[in-house]
Amino acid sequence: MRQYGEDQFIISYSGGKDSTVLSALVDMAIPDNKIPRVYSDTGIEYNLNREFVYDKIANDDRFVAIQPKVPIKKMLEEDGYPFKSKEHSQMLYQYQKNGISKSVKRYLYPDENRARYGCPNCLKYQFTEDFKIKVSDKCCYNLKKKPIADYQKEHNRPFKILGMRAEEGGNRNKVSCLAFKGDKLYSFNPLIVVKEDWMNWFVDEYNIELSKLYYPPYNFTRSGCRGCPFNLNLQSDLDIMKELMPNEYKASEVIWKPIYEEYRRIGYRLKDNKQKDIFDYLNK
Repeated sequence: MRQYGEDQFIISYSGGKDSTVLSALVDMAIPDNKIPRVYSDTGIEYNLNREFVYDKIANDDRFVAIQPKVPIKKMLEEDGYPFKSKEHSQMLYQYQKNGISKSVKRYLYPDENRARYGCPNCLKYQFTEDFKIKVSDKCCYNLKKKPIADYQKEHNRPFKILGMRAEEGGNRNKVSCLAFKGDKLYSFNPLIVVKEDWMNWFVDEYNIELSKLYYPPYNFTRSGCRGCPFNLNLQSDLDIMKELMPNEYKASEVIWKPIYEEYRRIGYRLKDNKQKDIFDYLNK
């Protein structure tokens, strides 16, 4: 960072545990730094996380909130909804736009080395004309990455520091500590090799304050966007929201309705909320 100068960087800040630890580590490494912590207020953030961030904004002028330019409902209807994972959504978006390409075919029928990363058999029905839900991986880009990139351009800060960790899976496994586009630095990812045990140790050892979402009675292990269909713990998080955050639960059911309905219809990631009677079991 000394090579480029701290005035060239921003920290992408979500209010979650990873970005809060990242912010604390940067302060330890560079005391009195003025690096902006940029928070994209997407409209689907957990209220407790949002309150946590805005409290920091009120007390520390390095914390900045920005808003996406596109409303989430319009964006989802036009670009498509997230389903399962970013890779699955990207492949399905390509298929719905251009049909079977080489990359889609590799995803549907991977070789032995990529078998575990291929499309689950239970979701291959989506790569047909019968599947009508519009899907894409553009949600995160439109709501977070693009607004933050616009901020960087406007304030001439070309490099960002991210709190990604490879342990969380997905495309993070492909990310290195220093990420380049060509020969130019794109992002700095100092937490990429950090494990959850170390994160918890650091929070306890240095008394790092987190969003209330991480403490009882909520006990979330990850925050992210509220009700995101990519969430592997979606059912348990929705159960907590239904009991403790009923308004946010209802909002999630509205925003992600087509995906939640499909998840429940095929028994994937969400359970069916409908009451069953004896005839349902007999028909099965």
